[in-house]
Amino acid sequence: MRIGVIHPTPSGRVDPAVVAGRAEELGFDSYWVGEHTVLPVRSSVAYIAGDGQDPDYIAEMADPYIVLARAGAATSTIGLGTAVTLMPERSPLLAAKQVASLDDLCGGRVLLGVGVGWNPEQSRIMGGDFPNRWEQTREHVKAMRALWADGDCEFHGRYVDFPNVRCRPKPARRPGPPVIIGAGTHPRVLERVAEWADGWMPWGRGTDEFGSGVQRIKELAEIRGRST
Repeated sequence: MRIGVIHPTPSGRVDPAVVAGRAEELGFDSYWVGEHTVLPVRSSVAYIAGDGQDPDYIAEMADPYIVLARAGAATSTIGLGTAVTLMPERSPLLAAKQVASLDDLCGGRVLLGVGVGWNPEQSRIMGGDFPNRWEQTREHVKAMRALWADGDCEFHGRYVDFPNVRCRPKPARRPGPPVIIGAGTHPRVLERVAEWADGWMPWGRGTDEFGSGVQRIKELAEIRGRST
């Protein structure tokens, strides 16, 4: 069994290099950090956990790729994961460059957790199409994988459109870091994992829901001819 540790608010007060280094010494498999670039002062949707109030730590999150670069420089074996990157809120070209650079510099240790967020105002501020956020995320991931592939590439989609470009360095792990969907147990989430992701990060679910979800993903992946 491989167990990771999540660090909600890495900062100068709680150095990610120290936390990740200690986690590696203790034998943890991976070190994970989240993402919220901005948090709207007023939101139309309540926070998904707790009492509905937005916890202070959400607005205090440092940029995950800066955090993981510091953690990676202080470690040598532990996986470096995002839990999660909010894909509709990032340029896929910039994200592809950041992920590939981190993976190249850290020897293929990146684990790309992706999600869509719950806050429509935050998503719109950051350029996301909130009603179609999963469709946008899938296309962003597809474009990033194209940029990670060998050689040059072009991409033409609904949200991402660019001519033939050269994007290097490539990730150390080929064909790229595993893409892990962070979401609940809704049937459509499990279908997305089976269709185009490499793993599932269930949020706040019990062991029974987790077990049944994993089994369903395996069934759906087999139908699609994908290995699990």
